[in-house]
Amino acid sequence: MRKSVFLLAAPAMAIAAISGGAISAHAAEVQMQAGGPVVELGVSETVLADPDMATVGAGVTTRAPSASQAMQENARKMAAVVERIAALGIPDDRIQTTGISLNPRYNYRNDDVPQFLGYDATNNVRIELRDMERIGAVLDALVEAGATNLSGPDFGLRDPKAAQAQARRAAFERGMSQATELARMAGYTGVRLLSVEEAVSENRPMQRDMIVVTGSRTEAASSPVKPGQVGTDVILTLKYEMTR
Repeated sequence: MRKSVFLLAAPAMAIAAISGGAISAHAAEVQMQAGGPVVELGVSETVLADPDMATVGAGVTTRAPSASQAMQENARKMAAVVERIAALGIPDDRIQTTGISLNPRYNYRNDDVPQFLGYDATNNVRIELRDMERIGAVLDALVEAGATNLSGPDFGLRDPKAAQAQARRAAFERGMSQATELARMAGYTGVRLLSVEEAVSENRPMQRDMIVVTGSRTEAASSPVKPGQVGTDVILTLKYEMTR
């Protein structure tokens, strides 16, 4: 989540919390006071849009009696997966290694010395896909190439600026309306904006389930994938001085 703060003030005008304390700007130690009561609102808006990209994780986990054997076997199988990714027409700049690990594995039993099972080597990559119609086919192809670890897909927008602007505008307008209504309820005629703090979530976090493949697929059809919509969230913290 990205945050930004904007302070709006005229000469000799300052910003104060409802309790009367001073508010410090993040970028500079500017402290000012408002002449009237201050109302602070937290307003959030979400804009839904059709995703135009998805990220999936793919990798291979292998086990062998020695560390070197586990790594060598893993490298061989992972090379086949990477080769299949390239054959699918996915550019290199949309493929990123996300982790390589090597760990000993034991079988722990009650009152017994742990049984050594071998070394597990894992190599995972992150892949960005832009063809929403091919996601299921790509996942199936990776499994056929030897991938044993799959995660995602996580859907998103390549350029969320338009959705952010729409959500920002809606949040600002709703905040102004609410602040004006509160001021009139308190006997004031209007409000003056003092500061704006913004927090943006470009793509609403979605649960990611790890899929561990234990056998080969026999179905001819591709795995069904439904992109749905993704939400872009903007949260504004707005401070207004009540005016007469």
